[in-house]
Amino acid sequence: MGALGFLADYMSDFITIHSKRKKRKVTQKVEIKVKMDCDGCERRVRNAVSSIKGVRSVQVNRKQSRVTVTGYVEPNKVLKKVKSTGKKAEFWPYVPYNLVAYPYVAEAYDKKAPAGYVKSAVQAMPIPNAVDDKFVTLFSDENPNACSLM
Repeated sequence: MGALGFLADYMSDFITIHSKRKKRKVTQKVEIKVKMDCDGCERRVRNAVSSIKGVRSVQVNRKQSRVTVTGYVEPNKVLKKVKSTGKKAEFWPYVPYNLVAYPYVAEAYDKKAPAGYVKSAVQAMPIPNAVDDKFVTLFSDENPNACSLM
């Protein structure tokens, strides 16, 4: 029975149909920039987003032109649903001012950004392995205030 039992177990693996498990969706926070002028625009966007399956909460900040959706949703589906209302929408492009190393770089500074925010730009972020000039010139011969121990 050893060889026959092994062969039966081996063949049963191919014959058995495994049930597919659905991947569990992760709770996400999606932030979208939407231009809203009045209460009607705000209500239309809120109702459209609330109708998506998996949405837990919708927060609309008309002053910042910002919609925050929390729940088991996909960001692209939320963006598509907001655009279906006829409003111009994009993912939230801003980061808090204090998280950026160089907030006044040409691509990061935006006059239309809400107070305390700048655009997320590659030039505004510090280079991870870059050595600051103050450390390079600390022991330089050209620096009159350099360390005198050398």
